[in-house]
Amino acid sequence: MLPQPTIDALAEELAEAHRSRSVIPRITARHPEATVEDSYAIQGLWRDRALADGRRLVGRKIGLTSKAMQQATGISEPDYGVILDDTVWESGAVVPFDDFSNVRIEVELAFVLASPLEGPHCTVFDVLRATEYVTPALEILNSHIELEGRTIVDTIADNAAYGGLVLGGRPVAPADVDLRWVGAMLYRNETIEETGVAGGVLDNPASGVAWLANKLHQHGDSLAAGEVILAGSFTRPVWCERGDSVLCDYGPLGNVSVRFE
Repeated sequence: MLPQPTIDALAEELAEAHRSRSVIPRITARHPEATVEDSYAIQGLWRDRALADGRRLVGRKIGLTSKAMQQATGISEPDYGVILDDTVWESGAVVPFDDFSNVRIEVELAFVLASPLEGPHCTVFDVLRATEYVTPALEILNSHIELEGRTIVDTIADNAAYGGLVLGGRPVAPADVDLRWVGAMLYRNETIEETGVAGGVLDNPASGVAWLANKLHQHGDSLAAGEVILAGSFTRPVWCERGDSVLCDYGPLGNVSVRFE
């Protein structure tokens, strides 16, 4: 692994980039020997400092679970990050564009847990039993590391490129709908940009949550009751600029919208 002083310094660079809404050079360009474990160590230290500053963990995000996203990023394995309380909005919100270094939108389903989930052998059926409800969501991606040439190590260290979460639509019990066939149409400024079905996430978005529970077990962690879990995007990310309005139509599950000002 990278030396601890290097991990400390990189976590502080990312914290400062968050405060200044700036972008730092790629970690892997400066430390090509860095591993995935190094990147989770950097993310974990950044998270612990954020929690020490009074922010609160309310959930997790899973990324790169669909072929669409893997092809869009050139990264071939999933990753995860944390969702903090000051990064969550309700549908219809006006979100400050200047809160981010860059903005992209992804189409997802959010699982809200009624009971804990823990690996190492968590299955889709365990996820469905533990889930109180599933609801449409948009993830705001935000990178504090330069995008060109970025690897999985860079992405994970940067909290898996998570920026924010917009919740909306009509929540449903997981037994009331075939989650694989939840579809969505994403509009930016009233122009359709992306479409997809949730089965693009590992064949079933619940598979992403099971993957997360098993991965967290490797790091001595688990999912708690009440956490919100973003299961992963089933469309490619859509870039947004100041003034853009985004609406995602999930059909029977309703809409989620957000505007950036």
